Amino acid sequence: MAAALDMPMPAEWQALGLTPGLSLRVFGMRRSGNHAILSWLQRNAPRGRSVFLNNCKPGTDPLHSSRGIEVNGKHASQKLAKRDLPKVTRDAGDGALLLVSYEDTSPAEFGISRLPSGGFNETLFSHNVLIYRSFLNWSASLLKKVQANSGYTLVRRNGIVLRTMDSYIRLLGLVRQAQELGLVAICYDRWMRSSEYRGELLQQIGLVAQDNSLGEVQSYGGGSSFQKQARSASELQTDTRWQQMQGDAEYQALLHLAARDPALLNELEAVFPEDAAFLKSVAQQQPLPQGEGA
Repeated sequence: MAAALDMPMPAEWQALGLTPGLSLRVFGMRRSGNHAILSWLQRNAPRGRSVFLNNCKPGTDPLHSSRGIEVNGKHASQKLAKRDLPKVTRDAGDGALLLVSYEDTSPAEFGISRLPSGGFNETLFSHNVLIYRSFLNWSASLLKKVQANSGYTLVRRNGIVLRTMDSYIRLLGLVRQAQELGLVAICYDRWMRSSEYRGELLQQIGLVAQDNSLGEVQSYGGGSSFQKQARSASELQTDTRWQQMQGDAEYQALLHLAARDPALLNELEAVFPEDAAFLKSVAQQQPLPQGEGA
């Protein structure tokens, strides 16, 4: 025991300013409920003490590339954190929960020559967490989000969605192998529906349940793309987003493209079979009207 106590603190924890009790690296596509789940994890941190490094740049050390920081569930100064991170994190202290998040990417995008967290010692992470959402609701929410940006052309909007869809496919591939790879996979759809599922996840991660509610709607990314006035996450109708977008011509076109992607259908059949079945029915329909002049 004495030898263990004499071991020097890892350089990463010196730079952070504390030694976490539990450290989680979280991956997920935008509009997959990432921030709702990250907020829930913070609310269940030991004695409410946590450090959350938001939206880190993939392939780089998260201590130097985060785009936002929260300490003990509250926003902290990103500018000060860039200059003196230990000064910002000291209110959390040793034993706090550390959350490091990466958006629109997953470990599937990396390899030996380029690691998700750059030179950061990956063995210091207690768990790697994958957040994923059913394809139909995720794609509807993502398209609705980018449509709200008046500066985006149709080509740019759909380019964003299709590129992200490619990463989504590879993320689902990891979800299917999560248990054998030692990953914690969190399905946002189930997380929203079941407090029992949320409790099981906390136990798997190693946290004691303190607040297993859905919490408040998070402001990241402008909040909900569909229900701007919602404050409580329990108000959100996250399981009906694709039905709400069914009449949108862009979404219809997106579904026709998705229905013709064998890689996507293969993953969905294993993870979200109902989505796969719906897309197969879409593929049987003509995307354009067939008339005499066709």
